[in-house]
Amino acid sequence: MNILVVEDDARVADFLQRGLGAEGYRVQLARTGPEGLALARSSDLSLLLLDLMLPGLSGLELCQTLRAEGHHVPVLMLTALSNTQDKVSGLRLGADDYLTKPFAFEELLARIEALLRRGREMRPRATTLQVADLVLDRERMSVTRAGKPVALTAKELAFLELLMTAPGRVYSRERILSNVWGTNEDPLTNIVDVYVRRLRGKIDDGHPVALLQTVRGLGYRLDPSPA
Repeated sequence: MNILVVEDDARVADFLQRGLGAEGYRVQLARTGPEGLALARSSDLSLLLLDLMLPGLSGLELCQTLRAEGHHVPVLMLTALSNTQDKVSGLRLGADDYLTKPFAFEELLARIEALLRRGREMRPRATTLQVADLVLDRERMSVTRAGKPVALTAKELAFLELLMTAPGRVYSRERILSNVWGTNEDPLTNIVDVYVRRLRGKIDDGHPVALLQTVRGLGYRLDPSPA
C-alpha cells in the first residue's frame, strides 16, 4: 500500500510519515505542488494525501491536473480551511474525501481504509490469494499449504484473508480487531494473540519457512521473506 503525502509543513509531514509507516503503509513525501505532481505521475500509488495550500501549485490545481490526465488514484485532501466552498471545490475537482486540520489520527486511518476499500470493491476481486506456497481459494473458502489442505475456522479464515490481501503489510492488533471482529476493543484481552498461535500451528508448523511473522511493538504480517 503506497501513499504519497504532499505536505509543506515539516512537522505534519513527519507525523504522517511515522504514523502511517507504523501502520504498515509505504510513505513517500513531497513538500511542494510540482514535486507532488511529478511523484504522483511516476509512482504506483494506492492513495494521495494532499494538502490544499502548497507552494508552486495548489492542492486543488494538482488534483485537477491528475484527473485531467486520467489518473484515478484516490485523493484525500487535508487542509486548515474549513469553509464549505473550499470542500465543494475540492470534491468537484476530483478529490474523494476531505479532512480538516487538526484531525484525530484514528479518523485519518478510518478514512484511508474506507477509500482503499472502495477502490478494491470497484476492481474485480481476485478469487485466489497466494503467498509463497500458501493458497486461499475465496470461492471455496479453502486453504492449502504446499498443496496440502489446511482446516481453518471461519474467524481463522477471515484473519488469514486479511493478512493475505496485503503480503508484507504490518497489521496492528487494533486494525485486526476492527477488520476481523468488527471492534476496536479486545473483548478477551488477548484474542488476537490466541488466533495468531492457532494460525501458526496450522499454516507454519512443519514447514521450513514461517510465513506469519511478529513485528515487535507493531503487530503481525504475512511475509515469505525472513523476519
